[in-house]
Amino acid sequence: MLEAVGLIETTSVGLGMAAQDAMLKAGAVRVVLARTICSGKYIVAVTGPLAEVTAAVDAGVAALPEGLIDHAVIAKIHAAVFQALGQAVELHVPLTGAAAAGPKALGVVETYSGTSVLEAADAAAKAAAVTLLKIHLAMALGGKGYLMMAGSVTDVQAAVAAAAAVVRAKGLLVSAVTIPGPSRELFAEYI
Repeated sequence: MLEAVGLIETTSVGLGMAAQDAMLKAGAVRVVLARTICSGKYIVAVTGPLAEVTAAVDAGVAALPEGLIDHAVIAKIHAAVFQALGQAVELHVPLTGAAAAGPKALGVVETYSGTSVLEAADAAAKAAAVTLLKIHLAMALGGKGYLMMAGSVTDVQAAVAAAAAVVRAKGLLVSAVTIPGPSRELFAEYI
C-alpha cells in the first residue's frame, strides 16, 4: 500500500507540466502518472509520504494561475484501485449452477474528472467488500471517468454511496448506479 497519492488535473498540457514541475520541486515524491487525457486535459499523480505528497499538491495548485480542474490527496490508497486501473482484475463466475448468473450486483459511478474517479474508487474499496472491476480514466469520454464494481447488493450499495458522496461533495458526480442481479453479459470481459 502506498502511503499517499496526490493528483492534479488541469485544462491544458502546458499548465499540467508546470504543475508537475512545481510538485516535483516541492516534495520528495515520485511521479506514477503524468499524461494527457481527453479532451486536451493533463493529469499528474505522485506518491510518497503523506506530508510530502500534500506539500507537492499544494505547490502544484499554487503554480497554476488558472486551469485547475481538480486535485486530491488520498492517504493510504487501497491496493485494489491500481488493479482496477490497470484492468488486471478477473471475475471468476461458474458457468453452471446457482452462481452462474454472476455477481449479485454491479455498481457504476461516473464522474466529471479523472481525479475524482480515483477518489471514488478508493472510497468504494474502503467502504465495503466489493471487487473493483474497472476504472476508466478520462479517455474517449470527454474527460470523464467511471468505475465498475461487483459484489453483494448490500455491499455494492454501500460502496456506490461512499464513492458518490466523495465526488458529490466536489460537484463532479455524473451518476451513481447499483444494478441488482445484472445479466451475465455485463461481465463478459471479466469472466
